[in-house]
Amino acid sequence: MDFAAEKKESESSNNSENTVDQLSPDAINKEAEERQARDLKAGLHPLKHKFVLWYTRRTPGVRSQTSYEDNIKKIVDFSTVEGFWVCYCHLARPSSLPSPTDLHLFKEGIRPLWEDSANCNGGKWIIRFKKVVSGRFWEDLVLALVGDQLDYGDNICGAVLSIRFNEDILSVWNRNASDHQAVMALRDSIKRHLKLPHSYVMEYKPHDASLKDNSSYRNTWTILSTPLQRLLFNSRYHLNRIFPRHGKREALES
Repeated sequence: MDFAAEKKESESSNNSENTVDQLSPDAINKEAEERQARDLKAGLHPLKHKFVLWYTRRTPGVRSQTSYEDNIKKIVDFSTVEGFWVCYCHLARPSSLPSPTDLHLFKEGIRPLWEDSANCNGGKWIIRFKKVVSGRFWEDLVLALVGDQLDYGDNICGAVLSIRFNEDILSVWNRNASDHQAVMALRDSIKRHLKLPHSYVMEYKPHDASLKDNSSYRNTWTILSTPLQRLLFNSRYHLNRIFPRHGKREALES
């Protein structure tokens, strides 16, 4: 879907704060078909999926007793091209967001939690960016996700932008970490749509591993895209076996 050609300003926005209902797949599909029919009748351009945008903000250096789930706030939802642009044009740019902040763009019915039924058997692809370029890559990823342009799209749950002090991190969550073909196809599709330079290393982490170490971005599997990257990593990997270091990443070759 060409979003640039469809971009259209609107005078109103949908800021609903209702909780996302946990619907069965059949109920979600039926609701989606009915929604798309209504949107078409209204002259709008329906998306394949309805999306919900969430926001998480934590105070640096402060340990809160509030659970992570309670900190996740719904911003808006949308189901049409027009609704997407209304939302996106009013969002703050990544460069203006404080650290640490997370933006979560997920399909309706899926909460951005490891324990969610759609996420619990899955994992996420992780890419780390310098702060000066993260905004462009985030926008490209959002357009690909909303436009259903990534391969194995039905296996995708959503995407996250994590604003941190020294870097920004993009992650794409998928449903099934054990489906090697789908996981690798998603990796290649992300690289292709983001036009990711070879210097960037993609990492993968199953959500069950995140639950065990209570971390999103530590102890990941590093994906090595080029022979030079594999040579450099394997040299470092063997050195780490001789001189172990805490938090060593594991190699996962394509």
